[in-house]
Amino acid sequence: MTGLPFAKLHGAGNDYVHLDGIRDGVTVELAAELAVPLSDRHFGVGADGVILTAASEVADVRMHMWNADGSRGAMCGNGLRQVARLAHDRGYAQGQSVSVETDAGIFEVELLFGVSGEPEAARVPMRGAWVAAEPSLLEVCGRRLAYHRGSVGNPHAVVFVDEDLDAVPVLQLGAALQTHAAFDGGVNVEFVRVLGPSLLAQRTFERGSGETLACGTGATVAALAAWATGRVATSELEVQLRGGTLGFARTADGVPVMTGRVAVVCSGVVHLPLARRGASS
Repeated sequence: MTGLPFAKLHGAGNDYVHLDGIRDGVTVELAAELAVPLSDRHFGVGADGVILTAASEVADVRMHMWNADGSRGAMCGNGLRQVARLAHDRGYAQGQSVSVETDAGIFEVELLFGVSGEPEAARVPMRGAWVAAEPSLLEVCGRRLAYHRGSVGNPHAVVFVDEDLDAVPVLQLGAALQTHAAFDGGVNVEFVRVLGPSLLAQRTFERGSGETLACGTGATVAALAAWATGRVATSELEVQLRGGTLGFARTADGVPVMTGRVAVVCSGVVHLPLARRGASS
């Protein structure tokens, strides 16, 4: 039985198992192989996915990310903040700024320190994020949905609703949209309700993971959609997620800047091989 070091972090409840390719020599191939069993909340560590921190030739570190079903994710806003914190804690980056290479490009993360001297939150311009101001229409599960297509390197569909978010059939609609012809390869779906002049509430169905407590890239696109459609006129807003709140502002050139907390849940050693779901004891 072999021991594999890991750390578990979360941002607004969006949790990931982190592996280290720099310190521990974990390869992309091994991380991909372990994504499903490590993410399993009964037989593994339990998380919305797995993230590997690796060396980079163009940034402080390289982020590789997989969803809970093993599918590759190009980008993860909450995971990005987590990687920046680990890079700082492990000495892969110096100072307050950490550059992180992802499949969607390089992001500059600014760490925000608490009274303890440890990073408690992070701020990051979400460059490359976009959203369609005009909605598209489709029918799914007997409902006619208007949605705004967007991306932060990964695909999103923002659906504004007037009803209580608890009443929205997120699991049913989110799962159905994964196989809809409008979204080749699936899509992250944000169901968003405007609660006030600068406050949104959001539930997210992430492709490859199902409903999660938070989605940083989804909140980014939701904020952009709220601004683009005039639902929010203030220069700053908050997105209230099931696991916490993310703040957004805009730079002079319109880039959304996300701010959110990041926390270490635990670290330790997981023993390989992992038990497989359905295997006999």
